[in-house]
Amino acid sequence: MSDIQILAPAKVNLGLKVLPKRADGFHNIESIFQTVRLYDVLTVRQTDRKNTCEVFAPGFSDLPTENTLTKTYRAFCSLTGCSSGVTVTLEKNIPSGGGLGGGSSDAAYFLKVLSKINGIELKKELADGVASLVGSDVFFFLHSGAEKDRSGCAVVTGRGEFVRQILPRNDLFFLLVFPGVHSSTKEAYELVDKTYEAGGETDCPSLADLEAVYRSPVKDWTFANSFTSALLQKYPKIGLALRDVKNSGALWSDMTGSGATVFGVFEKKQDAEKAYSLLKKNWPLCVIA
Repeated sequence: MSDIQILAPAKVNLGLKVLPKRADGFHNIESIFQTVRLYDVLTVRQTDRKNTCEVFAPGFSDLPTENTLTKTYRAFCSLTGCSSGVTVTLEKNIPSGGGLGGGSSDAAYFLKVLSKINGIELKKELADGVASLVGSDVFFFLHSGAEKDRSGCAVVTGRGEFVRQILPRNDLFFLLVFPGVHSSTKEAYELVDKTYEAGGETDCPSLADLEAVYRSPVKDWTFANSFTSALLQKYPKIGLALRDVKNSGALWSDMTGSGATVFGVFEKKQDAEKAYSLLKKNWPLCVIA
């Protein structure tokens, strides 16, 4: 078969409230997720080697042998009985461990290709079954409503498995800055837990108000990320990047996900480009999306 190539977009969190730890050790969240035009590129080809998923990621040395693509393949085969072998070449453009959901997006879009090449309709039951075995953010990328020329946007709750699509705004430009700090999701949640234990809590909009805040002028946004203050104390470099983004003219700024990518939001492309010109001198790993 010929190669199938697909783009897997990054996401940003517009607000991210982490609720106290549940009895099962997990956390519920309340957030708006929005895809942005920064993509990993996956090229998938069927092979004659049954029950085999080989992943090649040229230039990306940090990809573990056990990764979201191999997990997706095994979950898909387990739930469908398929055994067609595949090779995947991954062009990694979304920074790993940056809170942008790259690994989860790769998994979701790879699953779409697996369904296509095996002639199996990707119904919600199958999609959610795979997502539950791979990672919570995978649910969003499967149900975001993102299309080639349209962002995906949703209010996301639970552990990430509850995704309510909302109409995405088309007037926003994001300047993403990668400060070169790597904090694991596990560590970030532990820091938030310590904040709760000390009686602290981040003031976030209520779940009922999230979409209304999103629709309001960016300068009036009251979104907040429960991870930001916890990580700033441990990683001052995140704070420096966030300060510079704020000073660049962004109408609103914060960290996305569990970090460490920070971003600014602009309503005019030329303002985002001007900020990019200022920031790239001190933060070479930055991009407009």
